Amino acid sequence: MLKTTMLWISCVLFLSVTACAPADQAAEMDYEETKKMVVDILKTDDGKKAIQEILNDDKLTQTLVMDKKTVKETVEKTMTSKQGTEFWKKVFEDPKFSESFAKTLQTEHEKVLKKLMKDPQYQKMLIQVMQDPEMAKKYGELVKSQEFRTHLQEVITDTLTSPLYKKQFEDELKKAATETIKEEMKDGKQS
Repeated sequence: MLKTTMLWISCVLFLSVTACAPADQAAEMDYEETKKMVVDILKTDDGKKAIQEILNDDKLTQTLVMDKKTVKETVEKTMTSKQGTEFWKKVFEDPKFSESFAKTLQTEHEKVLKKLMKDPQYQKMLIQVMQDPEMAKKYGELVKSQEFRTHLQEVITDTLTSPLYKKQFEDELKKAATETIKEEMKDGKQS
């Protein structure tokens, strides 16, 4: 957006400069001279002030801002394209990025759950489901089933491969290793 605005301002300045110059002089100005002159004008206080005034113009900003549909389509194309998929795969391999991304999603997920828990209709529905004797019987059968055990194993595996859990686990291992080394050093000094 800023590039477009700067290009537009440059064109306006170029036209105003060449319009004010005598006809024979305007024809003789080459690209480099014009570019240098426009850049010089933009660097002055008056040039900066003019740019600020143009950028603060509501009509101009409304014409420069993309509509939601265009933004949505662009993001969808970018994320679902082959290059986009490869980019995200590579980005998520970075443990720090994965951790911060997971934390961001976790916060939003917790907000949704907390909001639902305060909703009387949701609470009522949840209680009804939990108190249903048929549902309790199904839970008992489910817990004993092979499918549930397989699912539980998958959940545990997913948890162990979660970026947040990995980070916490690594931190705990480092902490335990540090404490073990300190204790061994103490024991070595006492002996």
